[in-house]
Amino acid sequence: MNRIWRDMMKTNTLVSEWLPARQSSKKLVIVLHGRGDSPAGFRWMPEVMGLDDVNYLLVRAPDRYYTGYSWYDLPPDQGPGIFRSRDLLDKLIEEVMAEGFKTEDIILFGFSQGCLMTLEWGGRTRLKFAGFIGISGYCYDPEKLAEDMSEEAKKARWLITHGTRDAVLDFAVSEGQVKYLQAKGLPLEFHSFVKEHTIDDRDEMPLLRSWIKNSFS
Repeated sequence: MNRIWRDMMKTNTLVSEWLPARQSSKKLVIVLHGRGDSPAGFRWMPEVMGLDDVNYLLVRAPDRYYTGYSWYDLPPDQGPGIFRSRDLLDKLIEEVMAEGFKTEDIILFGFSQGCLMTLEWGGRTRLKFAGFIGISGYCYDPEKLAEDMSEEAKKARWLITHGTRDAVLDFAVSEGQVKYLQAKGLPLEFHSFVKEHTIDDRDEMPLLRSWIKNSFS
């Protein structure tokens, strides 16, 4: 479907695509894609989610990576890019707030690299968000995140999912990190799915849809 108000909100910190709600609303899902992808990879969300009162801001990572984009370099050199991208998300959220959106009405949603950035940024923010969703990712430095964890993050709604057949990012590593962060006070709701490095249509999508809807209620 062609969305005629796609350019209603333009961000300067990072390139993004704006997909407006079908009805007037300040509810917003900010989407961070994975390595090698772009906002185009998530244009399906409004139609598939079917939540008419939700806006979507699809954010493009800052670095070129073959035919797509990346939030940070491959291991072992990912640190500098992660820290840089974390700062960029600070500025992006400031821009979004300046447009009249309240963080209490925003969900930060990330897949793969975007999941890592959601954990890295969301675990430290002192702003109150409607929720955080991380899919098929991991935490860069769980011990450091536990040290820096904000009280707001400890009170937030979190959803983390991962596939038991993920050949890109090992399920056991992510599961172990989730348990560690839970023990440190981050209230991660964790779900595993029999899937690869993707979003599962049959079982995972209904969970995402209901979780987003409930977070905005």
